[in-house]
Amino acid sequence: MGDKRELLILGGGLVGMTLALAAARRGMASHVVDRADPAELLAEGFDGRASAISTASWNLFTNIGLADALEQHGCPIESIAVTDGMKPGRLDFTPAKGDSTLGRMFANRQLRLALHEAAAAEPLIALHSRANVTERHRDEHGVHAVLADGTRLNAALMIAAEGRQSPTRDDAGLVVAKWDYRHRAIIAGLTHAKPHNGVAWEIFYPAGPFALLPLRDDDQGRHRSALVWTVSEEDAAGVLTLSERAFLAEVERRMHGVLGAIAADGPRSSYPLGFHHTARITGQRLALIGDAAHGIHPIAGQGLNLGLRDVGALVEVLVDGMRLGLDPGDAQLLARYERWRGLDSFSVALATDGLTRLFGIPGRLPSAIRRLGMGAIQRTPPLKRWFMDEARGVTGKLPELLQG
Repeated sequence: MGDKRELLILGGGLVGMTLALAAARRGMASHVVDRADPAELLAEGFDGRASAISTASWNLFTNIGLADALEQHGCPIESIAVTDGMKPGRLDFTPAKGDSTLGRMFANRQLRLALHEAAAAEPLIALHSRANVTERHRDEHGVHAVLADGTRLNAALMIAAEGRQSPTRDDAGLVVAKWDYRHRAIIAGLTHAKPHNGVAWEIFYPAGPFALLPLRDDDQGRHRSALVWTVSEEDAAGVLTLSERAFLAEVERRMHGVLGAIAADGPRSSYPLGFHHTARITGQRLALIGDAAHGIHPIAGQGLNLGLRDVGALVEVLVDGMRLGLDPGDAQLLARYERWRGLDSFSVALATDGLTRLFGIPGRLPSAIRRLGMGAIQRTPPLKRWFMDEARGVTGKLPELLQG
């Protein structure tokens, strides 16, 4: 059988690599298979995206030994400002004195670097890069995958972590509910004259949300933020081909001067926005995590955090089972993971979809009603605290790895 391990993780992105590392810290060995070339993934400028890491997700990184490598690169989110087109009725989420921040912003490249460096030093992780899977097999005795070069990888449990277009999920015949928002997220880095003071801006326009996410100042002391601008599919190509001057003018018009004069910091990119959720996240000796199980709108910055909660729950379920002498692919363990994560991920997915549709209704009356609702939340501290706890990811039953 060769090198049989507990886990066969198909997909070596942020969620898949975090799972491999978290499992290794609990004594589980894994094969990680990824089609990408690490040198390209880790190259400067490969991916301009940035991710909001919630308090719970930061606890996970701390508990698996990544905090020291990441701390210097993260920018604390001190507050979140939510506004309907910069009209009166702004909603501010600011933690009470003594509470933790609402999260940290990281460039995705820094997250990948920390994960790959930690995995390279971990003997319980076997990374198979630039590898294509030609065969997947699951039965009552175990799982295996065959790579294009003929290598056979054996394990007790197969994990689908390949993202939204997961071939492992599709191969298993798991039903997916999905729809296309017919929008694209335009991603760009900005430098700006005024400091952001750790404020994340979520400005809602009928065409889609316009988010300004705080990043650390660069080596030259320039203030930086990440832009995530949602535009309709038919407008995306035009926005991407605008000259730099014209693009910045459009961005400044939507920012209403909150960060002062701006300049571009790197190239623009985009990706399509859609919703999907699998009816089930497990099968015979199979578990889905991250975007393979659920893809949501980036409106609340919870996509990656949702996947990291999958990681924490799955590792806890497997560790508890192995203490009892159960095989990692045992159906009872997978049923527990299904119960734990199925409802939570679906609830978050529906909430983000509802927000997207609610703020997408044009017209003065819908805008007035939305601002009235935001004003009511602004004046109700317990409700505001609940929203902040949701943003921090500290509500509900938390896996041990996500606890402080």
